[in-house]
Amino acid sequence: MSELVPGGNVPLPGGPVTVRVPGAFDVSALVTDDGGKVGGDGDFVFYNQPRAPGARLADGTLTVDPARLRPGATRVTVVVSPSDPETALGALPAPVLHVTDAAGRTLARFTPARPGSETVLLLAELYRRGAGWKLRALGQGYADGLAGLARDFGVDVLDDDAPPTAPGPPTVPDADADGFLGLVNAARTAAGSPPITADARLHAAAGAHAAAMAAAGTLSVETRDGVSVHQRAVSAGFAYLTVGEHLVSGPRTPAEFVAYCQGTERTRRTLHDTAFTHAGWGHATGGRAGETYWTVLWAVPLTPQGLDRVTAEVVRLTNRERAGAGLRQLAADTALTRAAQAHSADMVARDFYAHTDPDGGKPWDRAAAAGAARRTVGENIACGQRSAADVVEGWMNSPGHRANILKAEFTHIGVGLAGGGRAGTYWTQLFSG
Repeated sequence: MSELVPGGNVPLPGGPVTVRVPGAFDVSALVTDDGGKVGGDGDFVFYNQPRAPGARLADGTLTVDPARLRPGATRVTVVVSPSDPETALGALPAPVLHVTDAAGRTLARFTPARPGSETVLLLAELYRRGAGWKLRALGQGYADGLAGLARDFGVDVLDDDAPPTAPGPPTVPDADADGFLGLVNAARTAAGSPPITADARLHAAAGAHAAAMAAAGTLSVETRDGVSVHQRAVSAGFAYLTVGEHLVSGPRTPAEFVAYCQGTERTRRTLHDTAFTHAGWGHATGGRAGETYWTVLWAVPLTPQGLDRVTAEVVRLTNRERAGAGLRQLAADTALTRAAQAHSADMVARDFYAHTDPDGGKPWDRAAAAGAARRTVGENIACGQRSAADVVEGWMNSPGHRANILKAEFTHIGVGLAGGGRAGTYWTQLFSG
């Protein structure tokens, strides 16, 4: 084991190495070329984006496999900052770097000078030298914060008041570095369900939500920043048709998480749900007991064909209930469908849940504005249900909603749904006769 001083270096063995800094520190990494610049924003590995090709951050430990880094990557710079942004780096003990090999043997340790006014510390770098890789101790303070550091390395970081940019094509590099996807798909295969695909946008949303729960020390669909897990998915660029989530604390590894989900019928049903096609996951450590908080998002991406299929299924199930009551079938109406879809989208966009919109508009106003020329108008809304069957069942279990579905005077129907609000998916049925 080498005890390094600033500027000191040590050769690294082949295979992955782990980097750990105990204490109240966040570890980050920047994957760069010889010019010291990242190849893209995905080369910045931190708590909200814990994966890049060949680099993975989990439970405060950074694992780097040089052979699996992206083409052209020749350096990985390890950075530490305070876990609590309200705490000055100089108020903490000096961070101590521990580097181990794949077998857990300690390769090197480095204790830099205690920081002063710096907000971030460049602790060490892994760099290519000939055919091999070495570790160099740095201990360089940086006063412009993590965002400033990232900008200097070429990462495009938005200011708090800057408008959001459209997300680029999603990728999930090194998607199963922690084995999660393989374990999940093995469980799904055993249950007769098709495999799911990892999605970078869901990864980002899940990682952010897990970090927010860990910071608060509590499990919640909506964290204390006022953002729900469903809103995070859409904000990350994943418009969904169907979404489900696991919010769990306790399991320390992907294997323990999957075992937990297999343990009860409710959690197992989501894990095995045949409808889901994509997933993203993240975990973070926090709370008084240092528990691991997990967020896993399961989803189906929104497509025009998928939207038509689900709304048609709501119409079919509604008509089945009417047939059972001896009533005539409702005909799908384009204008009512347009109005229902607009109301669901409006509830998500303006963060409300009501028949009367923030401008005072009523169901009959929306129907008329969409071009529906009917005398009698009724509306059902719902939020949180994952499927057409769930939402129709919920309406039928509510006397007022059931009365609309079984109203003999109604002859036409329109259905809309939109995902991404605080409660997940928002549904609207608009009837007329």
